[in-house]
Amino acid sequence: MQPAGQARQQRAYGSGRLVAKAFEGRTRLAEFYQEGAGKIRLPQTFSAEMEAVLINTAGGLTGGDRMEWSLTAGTGTFLTATTQACEKIYKASFGTAEIATTISVGEGARFDWLPQESILFDNASLTRRLEVDLATDAEFLAVEAVLLGRKAMGEAMRHGQMRDRWRIRRSGRLIHAEDLNLEGDIAGLTAEAPVLGGQVAFATALYAGPKAEALLPQVREALGNACGGASQWQDKLVVRLTANDGFALRKILIPVISVLRGGASVPKVWNL
Repeated sequence: MQPAGQARQQRAYGSGRLVAKAFEGRTRLAEFYQEGAGKIRLPQTFSAEMEAVLINTAGGLTGGDRMEWSLTAGTGTFLTATTQACEKIYKASFGTAEIATTISVGEGARFDWLPQESILFDNASLTRRLEVDLATDAEFLAVEAVLLGRKAMGEAMRHGQMRDRWRIRRSGRLIHAEDLNLEGDIAGLTAEAPVLGGQVAFATALYAGPKAEALLPQVREALGNACGGASQWQDKLVVRLTANDGFALRKILIPVISVLRGGASVPKVWNL
């Protein structure tokens, strides 16, 4: 809530909805909607896959801003969603920036959720939610990376808050849940060994599908001596990574993503 006595400030809002369907052996557009600062672009892929690039035209988020995405991969489709650039979360004078993403993956479909890193600046506040509903035999890959400031620019997130909530269900049954809450003295908290051990870049990658067990040794090989690890149980594989900065994180994360994508690299916008 905005403090009493302060002038009402304009806040950014954006939303986008995309539904993909299978048609003549390719993934095609079935529904499309965008509003406010939320835009979606569909670059040509020259394959059966559809790639959606999500754009926040506000150029970043601060307290009170909100972005909402709803993405559906229909039966037999292959949809990859990424972001045009890293999402920058700036200092919040009040309130929190909110990002809510809802994903649905139909029978025999695959969805790769590959947004670029979120960069949090000092005194930023971010609340992020990821809700995923998978059909019985759907495949899903999610990667989320966070930078607590930009080390190369001499910037650091010393205070602020980040809340991140994941809920992933298969056929209505919860198969993965996690909640992250970094609050207050971020620099002191992340310096603790059980948290980040002084690292300022971290990522989680999750694959849910029938290849989880087979992919585990390949993922561990790609990790090498990186600060992190991978584990697998039932049809789920989870990778955790930390690094000294964003460049070092990408050097490890991109090969891991390639393994989890069957040899395919990250979307081209990651390299622009």
